Amino acid sequence: MEGIRVFVSTCTAVFFILMLVLMWIEMDLDTAFSAIAKTMNNLGPGLGEIASSFQGVSTPSKYVLTLSMLLGRLEIFSLLVLLTPRFWET
Repeated sequence: MEGIRVFVSTCTAVFFILMLVLMWIEMDLDTAFSAIAKTMNNLGPGLGEIASSFQGVSTPSKYVLTLSMLLGRLEIFSLLVLLTPRFWET
């Protein structure tokens, strides 16, 4: 149960941090929320300016969304493990 709680908490925290970064860069709440949900979780259509495509999104936002896709597709824990010093100890 502890592992599941940590996984869900980590996913939620990463989701909201990336959403806040997108809001800080250029997007409104609805567009940022749906963009992260669409890229990180591979969920349906987007809202706002990404309803049809990501063509109108700025380059820094596309980098954030690319990171979101990587975190979603490769699973968050596998990437976070690479950042821990204990993983790199021999």
